[in-house]
Amino acid sequence: MSVVDEILLWFNIIVLFYFLAINSSYLVFVIISAFEVPSEYRRAPLRGYQESSTSPLWPGISLVVAAYNEEAGIVDSVRSMLELEYPTFEVVVVEDGSKDETFARLAEEFDLREVPVVVESYVPTIGQVKSVHVPRGGENLVVVRKENAGRRADASNVGINIARHELVSIVDADCVMDRDGLLRVAQPFVNDPEHVVATGGVIRVANGCEIDRGELIATGMPDKWLPRIQVVEYLRAFLLGRVGWTAINGLLIISGAFGLFRRDIVIESGGFDLDCMGEDAELVATIHHRMRNEKRPYRMMLVPDTVNWTEVPETFKVLGRQRRRWSQGLTELLIKHRRMMFNPRYGRVGMVVLPYFLLFEVLGPFLELLGLVAVILGLIFGAINIPFAILFFLVAIGYGILVSLASVVIDDVTSETYRGSRNLLLLVAASILENVGFRQIHAWWRIRGVVSGVLGRESSWGTMTRTGLSAKSKSAGPTTAGGGS
Repeated sequence: MSVVDEILLWFNIIVLFYFLAINSSYLVFVIISAFEVPSEYRRAPLRGYQESSTSPLWPGISLVVAAYNEEAGIVDSVRSMLELEYPTFEVVVVEDGSKDETFARLAEEFDLREVPVVVESYVPTIGQVKSVHVPRGGENLVVVRKENAGRRADASNVGINIARHELVSIVDADCVMDRDGLLRVAQPFVNDPEHVVATGGVIRVANGCEIDRGELIATGMPDKWLPRIQVVEYLRAFLLGRVGWTAINGLLIISGAFGLFRRDIVIESGGFDLDCMGEDAELVATIHHRMRNEKRPYRMMLVPDTVNWTEVPETFKVLGRQRRRWSQGLTELLIKHRRMMFNPRYGRVGMVVLPYFLLFEVLGPFLELLGLVAVILGLIFGAINIPFAILFFLVAIGYGILVSLASVVIDDVTSETYRGSRNLLLLVAASILENVGFRQIHAWWRIRGVVSGVLGRESSWGTMTRTGLSAKSKSAGPTTAGGGS
């Protein structure tokens, strides 16, 4: 065997164990979630959310909505938020220098008037605040107009600065929340006010659902395969994966589409990082860093019975831009907090969570694509035999399909989101497509994001073409909105 053949063989063995490790880790999260998620759903009806919605004991919440070019759906979104069931809350819309009629739609619908307000600088911002507006009708709404700085984090920080309540929730302008969603996601703060510093809700795919004026009428599967694949992704990674991390108090990512934080902790941590593309995860990492340094007991957790619905990209171009941004943000996060890595001082976060993300999320896509090339070259040059190649693809692809199918089954058992044999068959097909074709394309997007993060390239949120979340119940033309999901 030549030197080249030996290199190919050993590299393929390394990649084989990589696939075995990452898919096994996914399976472990799925198994943990199989016990955790059903218990949450069983407890949910016993909490009496509706009866509690008028209790004065719940902490006040400021919903911060960064809105850029959201004219098509901003009014319905704000209306639906104002109708949420919660004792004390406000909606703070930060109109981030939109080029469309976002502010005009809000001003007309809510009869806004400008008020003289000095916005304090508790956390850093870039874009100058131009004006602050409130409704003449007295709704719990504040609309802030600011100059666009090309960063969603800047708009979120402005919202944090003007927020009046002890909890702040960062939500996407296009998201649809369950009516009792705030009660559910705030419940841990009521149960353990001293230690809980952040919670997050479950993000599900809104494409294919029937939504009217910002309210979910009926769930449904997307009509296109790319969003269907993302349904499976969101189940495995954003629901079951984060439930697993919550179980060991190692949650690193609370989705920027729906997270709830103690405002004082956010301010202490400096708010969202204006130079990081993954500012939501970076804030969570900073909180971990700070609380561990100060030896303060704390908890951050996912609340699996809290659901927020968001529109996902339907084209490879938009999805690729989104995933490159996510990978760039994660890479920047790991570089910024590299001193936490493999450091026992930071507990499970430093010894398990950050190394996991470094190995599987940053280095992983390189191994995945190079491994596929190496196994093909190994077959061509005789460095590996056919039985090894079959084993490789069974572990790399077959095992991945099995994990995705397990995620689909658990969701089918624990929720009624995608009930019906047709939906189940579509999810099974999407689980296969996710691992055969999509995963490899996704790895390429991630590689580009990692390279951008390592090189420190500047990036922007870009645009996401939306069809409008009310499209199934009323006509809505396509719009262009900043950021994406």
